[in-house]
Amino acid sequence: MLYLLGGFAILCGLLLLGYLFVNAEPARLARILKWTGIIAAGLAVVALTVSGRLSLILMPLAFALPALRRLRTMFSGFRGPSAGTNSTVETAFVRMSLDHDTGRMTGTVLRGRFAGLRLEELGRADLLSLLRECRAEDEESARLVEAYLDRAHPDWREDVGGARSGSAPPPSGSADVTVDEAYAILGLAPGADAAAVKAAHHRLMKQLHPDHGGTDYLATKINRARDVLLNR
Repeated sequence: MLYLLGGFAILCGLLLLGYLFVNAEPARLARILKWTGIIAAGLAVVALTVSGRLSLILMPLAFALPALRRLRTMFSGFRGPSAGTNSTVETAFVRMSLDHDTGRMTGTVLRGRFAGLRLEELGRADLLSLLRECRAEDEESARLVEAYLDRAHPDWREDVGGARSGSAPPPSGSADVTVDEAYAILGLAPGADAAAVKAAHHRLMKQLHPDHGGTDYLATKINRARDVLLNR
């Protein structure tokens, strides 16, 4: 009879815990689980210390830590981009974004006749007008618009006979970026480690390298962003 009552009490307790788990607010539940884990880990460390077995667990972990770090670095390069990750490049006239999942390039015009419009809303003739406007005032913006045209209208140069090719080297200093810009270009959160920087650079170069439909300008930006973050 005692075992039956005990089993019934345990069952009721589990049902109550299940009800609280299902109906708890996510943020509150996360805090509860976090502190429960910390308390449990603390009690485990105390118990192992009292029993004298703590060193038996810490020694293998100490030996395994370097190997775990090497494995993390090796496999970080094979991870695909996280959902919704974007790279962003901004100039005086245009802010451009690249979706890591699809490789789709989008942008917004920041200045001039088409200010406030998205590049996807502009027809071929309007994009060429924007390009001429950028060339008159900001060469770096012009190169970014050229990069978009190379993706959206690969034969656009036929409409502007004698136009400067996007393969020309960028003007000196145009590839310089700040640390914050470098994170945005590679689509990384501030503080990302070297392995994440290298993985993002490798992934983007496969999508935007001139040999794969990209441009020298974008490839230069990506390379410069990597160098800025790795050489800080």
